[in-house]
Amino acid sequence: MMVVNTETVPGKRIVEVKGLVQGNTVRAKHAGRDIAASFKNLVGGELKGYTELLVESRREAMARMIAQEELQANAIVNVRFATSSITAGAAELYAYGTAVVLADESFS
Repeated sequence: MMVVNTETVPGKRIVEVKGLVQGNTVRAKHAGRDIAASFKNLVGGELKGYTELLVESRREAMARMIAQEELQANAIVNVRFATSSITAGAAELYAYGTAVVLADESFS
């Protein structure tokens, strides 16, 4: 499955649009990460615990998006990510794109 954040793929043409695909995950903060982040806020720098949480969330949301195989697409184009706060201490990461069937461009 090809997944891109562009509307087209060089050397390929879209022969069929299957529809919107999406995947999401809601994650809560870990108490240990919150404590470490509080200390890091005092001195500045990257909050590595939260960075890891976002990386895991992005992977899970993408995997769920790709798993919508019932559409029988071979690519997802124009992929985007969004985040939103669900409640204090929890956030959603949402991935979405357009499932399509790609074919090689023919140069006649």
